[in-house]
Amino acid sequence: MRKSLTRRHFFGVAAGASALAACSAPDQGPPVGAVLSSPGPVSSPRSTAPPASAAPSGPATEVARSASGRPEIALTFHGAGDPRITRQVLDLVRQHGAHITVLAVGTWLAEYPDAARMVRDGGHELGNHTWSHPALAGYQPEPMLAEIQRCRDKLAEVTGTPGAFFRQSQGQHATAQELIEAGKAGYARALSYDVDSLDWKDPGPAAIRSAVARARAGSVVSMHLGHAGTVAALPGIFIDLSERGLTAVTATELLK
Repeated sequence: MRKSLTRRHFFGVAAGASALAACSAPDQGPPVGAVLSSPGPVSSPRSTAPPASAAPSGPATEVARSASGRPEIALTFHGAGDPRITRQVLDLVRQHGAHITVLAVGTWLAEYPDAARMVRDGGHELGNHTWSHPALAGYQPEPMLAEIQRCRDKLAEVTGTPGAFFRQSQGQHATAQELIEAGKAGYARALSYDVDSLDWKDPGPAAIRSAVARARAGSVVSMHLGHAGTVAALPGIFIDLSERGLTAVTATELLK
């Protein structure tokens, strides 16, 4: 699953670029103790606007699946890439009566605000996936917090809400420092996942469908907008879920 940093740090490039970085890829940046500056303007003065919900009193808590026992799963999507593909995903989700969670990258929100509004207006939910999707675990606390806050504030500006969840970039699980900074930014929960579709590798619809078939009641599945193979895989995924008696709901609904 390793990919070069050049491939990972693609956000902010030409319009319509697909999401190429793996959210579950191991961090390949400098060690955690390295002093890093944020890319570009992320190091601008820190925002003080809190999320609409009350800020937690301490670090965020990571959640990766539900133990409710209900026959539900959450399909969660890395929010980036061509908005035309976003529309195709949302159309398929609507046709199957499902709901999803999109963890939006801030640069995508800035470039395609209408795509995020499409997600919101379809009855789905959005969350924070950092401003520029860096190898966040290698950042020092201040620029790490700036990445989270800047995306939070853009989410609130574009959609009216900072989102219910934070998800770390370029790592399946949040580090202790990422949980601390997410809590400072007002997020009570960091949303991980227990099933990785690996659709960011563009392995083909059949492989994506097979990967998602590992989901069980309570699973949180990682997927990506911006990939045509994901769109092609979704009809089969929904057929599989229906045959197994599973319903795709938002992460908030799954974890209630």
